[in-house]
Amino acid sequence: METAKETGYWQLTIIMVVIASWLLYRYVAPKGWKEWSRAGLVQAFIIALYAEMYGFPLTIYVLSGFLGFDIPWLHQSGHLWASLFKWGDAGALIEMLVGYAFVFFGISLLIEGWREVYRARGEERLATHRLYGVVRHPQYTGIFLAVFGQLIHWPTIPTLVLFPAIVWAYYRLARREEAQMVERFGEEYLAYSRQVPRFVPRRGEWRRLLEETRSGGEVRP
Repeated sequence: METAKETGYWQLTIIMVVIASWLLYRYVAPKGWKEWSRAGLVQAFIIALYAEMYGFPLTIYVLSGFLGFDIPWLHQSGHLWASLFKWGDAGALIEMLVGYAFVFFGISLLIEGWREVYRARGEERLATHRLYGVVRHPQYTGIFLAVFGQLIHWPTIPTLVLFPAIVWAYYRLARREEAQMVERFGEEYLAYSRQVPRFVPRRGEWRRLLEETRSGGEVRP
């Protein structure tokens, strides 16, 4: 096993955690302890991710030190799928590009979903336009995609463990929010929920979801 290199950048770790956390709390805007607890899981994911990316590579340490994998202690080795399957630098680059495509798509859903909710609240109506015409919880879909993208780009043992917990937590939160929407909007929301899926777009609708993140806030009929 090679001598540890390119680790210990804790100042960069803190900077990245602060930026990612600001995006999370700015556009998820949790209210009440249940929403804060869900956001806390994503916060833990963010900390675990960047602590290993720029601080100490715990996953590489475990895999190489205890499980016998030959993985050098280099920053590039954090592209773990490429390191494990010996795909080389080209594989690491593809892994990074694919992962970031999911991350940026997810962040776009998070931001645009927040904007549509803000407009709907100001107009005292149910959010059913744009992204909300494709899935009922586009912000949560965005969180799932962003987290999944990081698991492609930079997988770690803690983040792999946290991913299903995040999905389950936001699934339960979505069910709770839907019950509140039924109480407030009644049959209008029930009809909407029958037409629009919760998190995953219907077949052929992913392209529409992507296009809606680029529409610049234009409300389409």
